[in-house]
Amino acid sequence: MNALAIQLSNGCLVSDIEEENQNSFQYLQNIQALEERDGLWKLQSLYRAGRLYIAKDGKGYVEATYKEQRDLLVEPDHLGDAKHGDEVVIKRIIARRGRASAKVIAVIGKSHLFTIAYTHRDEQGHFAILNIRTGEPTHAVMEGMDLKAFKLGTVLKVDVDDDKVLEVFGHLADPKVDEKISLALYHREDAFPSQCIEDALDVEKHVNKEEHPDRVDLTALDFCTIDPVTAKDFDDAIYFDTQTHTLYVAIADVSHYVPYFTPIDKEAKKRGFTTYLPHKSFPMLPRELSENICSLKPKVDRLAFVAKIALDKTTLKPIKEEFFEAIIHSKHRFNYENIDTIIQTNGLHATGKVKEILGYLFPLYEITKRLRKARLMHGFDFRSEETRLRIDAAHLLTETSIETGTPSHSLIEECMLLANQASAKRFEGEGDSIFRLHEPPQLSRIEQLLTELASIGLYVQEYEDSPSLIRAIQKEADKMNLASEVDAMVIKSLRQASYGAYNVGHFGLGFSHYSHFTSPIRRYADLILHRLIKTQLRDDKEEASYLLRNIEPLCARVSELEREATKAEWDFRDRKFARWAKQHLDEVFDAEIIEAGESAKAILHGEVKGITVHLRGDNVMLFDRVKVKINEVNIAQAVIMTEMVEKLSKEEIEL
Repeated sequence: MNALAIQLSNGCLVSDIEEENQNSFQYLQNIQALEERDGLWKLQSLYRAGRLYIAKDGKGYVEATYKEQRDLLVEPDHLGDAKHGDEVVIKRIIARRGRASAKVIAVIGKSHLFTIAYTHRDEQGHFAILNIRTGEPTHAVMEGMDLKAFKLGTVLKVDVDDDKVLEVFGHLADPKVDEKISLALYHREDAFPSQCIEDALDVEKHVNKEEHPDRVDLTALDFCTIDPVTAKDFDDAIYFDTQTHTLYVAIADVSHYVPYFTPIDKEAKKRGFTTYLPHKSFPMLPRELSENICSLKPKVDRLAFVAKIALDKTTLKPIKEEFFEAIIHSKHRFNYENIDTIIQTNGLHATGKVKEILGYLFPLYEITKRLRKARLMHGFDFRSEETRLRIDAAHLLTETSIETGTPSHSLIEECMLLANQASAKRFEGEGDSIFRLHEPPQLSRIEQLLTELASIGLYVQEYEDSPSLIRAIQKEADKMNLASEVDAMVIKSLRQASYGAYNVGHFGLGFSHYSHFTSPIRRYADLILHRLIKTQLRDDKEEASYLLRNIEPLCARVSELEREATKAEWDFRDRKFARWAKQHLDEVFDAEIIEAGESAKAILHGEVKGITVHLRGDNVMLFDRVKVKINEVNIAQAVIMTEMVEKLSKEEIEL
């Protein structure tokens, strides 16, 4: 369910309703679908909110919200204007033969507000407007303009209700149009409203310690940051006291600069996450904040929200965890490559302040290695590889690189994991916070995985539960030299991580309590958590009441926004791969089968990494090595079609 559906089901105040939902709320009040109980507005018993699913036969249904409910059928003549995927309010009716069904009385959240389409002419010369997602014909009209006059391949943003063209994006032949398409398909924003920029420019440019007398002054401590070399905003800084075995994780205090209900807060909630494309980021907060006063830059005072974690010197278990507002002064900015080199050379050439910082970084690195080893006794180390793309000024792909975890990544990751766990443990887990959740896998998905693995001769004889099964699979995959390939299959079989108000733990990490605390510049979930912890510290019951009354819809909202941001990043990547493939039509590449069957897929091997192609041809097995020829590329749908040229023998692969 979307945020409004949860609010209507659980009960809310009128003041809780977001601006974009106020018309829907008012309509439901007017038709008396809502009733006021215990000061909260809630759907009456005959009504239900949820997502509408429409089957191929035209019948719709809305799933049950609670165990005691049944899914409700919606006959085609009771759908109104609702479309598949819309969030709706339905009213129960008694259908013929006494079957419980319902009719749609309001659409409270459209699945799609607009369609991205393009002009096309088929081989027979027939003109059409095609949906860029599906390739299926759609409709579009433009006042005073015959769309046939546009150059074929013109990309249009079309209103789903009246088919009117809202915007002309450009042309499919221009690689720069990919950015607009990917952002629009998944509702990602670029420019900020002018009021957000004005408000951001009004924020202080420097931190004056005298103006914050209630904050803990940590400016004397040698904090440092460790980030990618390209980073412009720094969420986190660390310091380790070797004498007391105490880790300080300082996080940008975004909540100080972004109050509730301000234009910046509303826009951040709307975006939910920063979206990262290879050439550009699309931030959750205006850059005037995220890359300036909020960023924990070196050699300047900054406001921070700090997790202070004292570790037992023997077991490394946290023995005391505190949170407080502070001022820090980061002494040095490292990047991952710096730290990896320092670790490899044992800090041989370090001087000055860097040498002083290494006095605690080296002991901390040894501690994080032990923490990681202990963590993997319960959680998992999936050997996944991340493909990084580089594109040129013309927005064409020039090269790719494979990024894997290094000692520097592991060092900072283990510190962040400690802070994230500490933040989660402050709460009971019964609707009183925002948790990062990862549920155990479904039995049906595990059974499917085992069937697929059996097809390549990978069998697991004994296991007690899901964790032991996955470890056994990884052990067998190592023997077959298929570690990363099998890990990718295991990851696909797992549930997707999400945000929730009721704690069920994090299966992948093996943690009983876990939240996202460490990245409030780029994740709204972390900003929510900071606000919640501050209500504890200040004993602010009124603010806590507001946050917790709306915590479930907030969790639903950010979970959906996270999926949208990820899809936009993947879509853009696939569009760049498709353009690269268009330049290599009829060329032959080595490849590895990653999905067998009727809709086989393979991943190309070569200088350019990470390209997945569709494969025409039978008799391929999972992880077969083959030669394929690129014979067709659909730029609009970002699909690369190939045909198999030959299978490679084991001897050919080794050569």
